[in-house]
Amino acid sequence: MLNFIDTVGEAVAGIKDGSTVMIGGFGNAGQPFELIDALMDCGAKDLTVVNNNAGQGDQGLALLIKEGRVRKMICSFPRQSDSWHFDAKFHAGEIELELVPQGNLAERIRAAGAGIGGFFTPTGYGTTLAEGKETRLLDGKWQVFETPIHADVALIKALKADGKGNLVYRKTARNFGPIMAAAAKHTIVQVSEIVPTGSLDPENVVTPGIYVNSVVRVGGSRAEQVA
Repeated sequence: MLNFIDTVGEAVAGIKDGSTVMIGGFGNAGQPFELIDALMDCGAKDLTVVNNNAGQGDQGLALLIKEGRVRKMICSFPRQSDSWHFDAKFHAGEIELELVPQGNLAERIRAAGAGIGGFFTPTGYGTTLAEGKETRLLDGKWQVFETPIHADVALIKALKADGKGNLVYRKTARNFGPIMAAAAKHTIVQVSEIVPTGSLDPENVVTPGIYVNSVVRVGGSRAEQVA
């Protein structure tokens, strides 16, 4: 069932402690700041968060980490100059990290949405990232078996939704949104605009409404930021 929600707080109210939450975004591009802020306010804790990064500065995902709401990060790029909150928590032993090469991260999320049981890849073979995983020699290359990443909830940002929940994105803000929408049991989307059904060019629809459960329109400040 598709629901159009009035506020971001209502949209995330059902997220429970211990949930696995996928959060779209590549750095700030496509990061659903308003939904993350609402997740902070709703009080959910012990979260496993799947994101490309591990937060930046003092907003969005970084704030969730700072406040101790995240038990585990699954990401490909946990450290950069302004990821100080994750860095502090990790070195204090207060947060777990599953490091996944970026291509593997995207493919593991995509595999979950596509119903694929796993895949072999040469990426990571011979490193600590392959420890404990099945390996095989395929086509003359040693490869590592990677499993899908499923989630209870996905929080993503799109530019527009129509009355059926079909989504279009703004340029690079698209990034992980489409595959996360397919990989989660419940997908919550913040958009800048909701348009009548039929007004979107079908050729431009990236995420079909079948993958969308809740849509909330947010104001034009941060919702129209970096892309």
